[in-house]
Amino acid sequence: MRSATTALTTIVGLVGLAVSSAHAHGIWFAQHGSQLALVYGVGADDLDFTKRIGTISGVVAYDVDYRQVKAQTRIAGPVVFVDADEQPTLVAAVMDNGIWSQMAGGEFEKKTLEEMPKAAISERAMKYGVTVQSALQGEIPPLQGQTVQVVPVGKLPETLGTPMTYRVLFQGKPVAGALVINDFVNDPDALPVKSGADGIVKLPVRNQGLNVVRATYYGPSDQPKKYTRIEHIATLAFTLQHAPD
Repeated sequence: MRSATTALTTIVGLVGLAVSSAHAHGIWFAQHGSQLALVYGVGADDLDFTKRIGTISGVVAYDVDYRQVKAQTRIAGPVVFVDADEQPTLVAAVMDNGIWSQMAGGEFEKKTLEEMPKAAISERAMKYGVTVQSALQGEIPPLQGQTVQVVPVGKLPETLGTPMTYRVLFQGKPVAGALVINDFVNDPDALPVKSGADGIVKLPVRNQGLNVVRATYYGPSDQPKKYTRIEHIATLAFTLQHAPD
């Protein structure tokens, strides 16, 4: 009975984690018209990022040796594209979505803890995104500005269903307790898997196409009078090639 109760408690806890985190928006990269676009949303929600262009910082491209190469954003209608001076191996971006607070049972409002002192949750929402654009040469190092980062361990696979190992980094070091799902675009409500003490999570590759792995980690506040924690949401995007036409 004791083990059954413990198991039930664990399941309920995981469901709660999924509900609280799966609807949080993130950023990721995807191809639109053979061009690299920066997307803001969750699941099928692909929101107008141009209205939030001022929240984006640290858009950086990297070559095969993980040295920075020049990259810039370009707006086309409702889409934010990223252009690099040469074919990049990686492209990364950071978004500061501001401070949000929530009264118990209420909606999140863009207010600080000073403005909503009785808030049940008050957090700064940081988003990070990395995409793999060509073959990797060794493990991806900690990247500038990516406070939380999802790193593939070993080579990227060629087919869906392949067991894959990821490491979650916080400030460049493996972190335990990050909540990871392996398909942020098509299955954002999936029960997350927690990273271990070594930052490791093992998940099967979900798609023969675009894969967006998402990690959520709650870090300490650097301004406790304004918010009690920082919500870090990081994505790793990579694409598996389909069979020849």
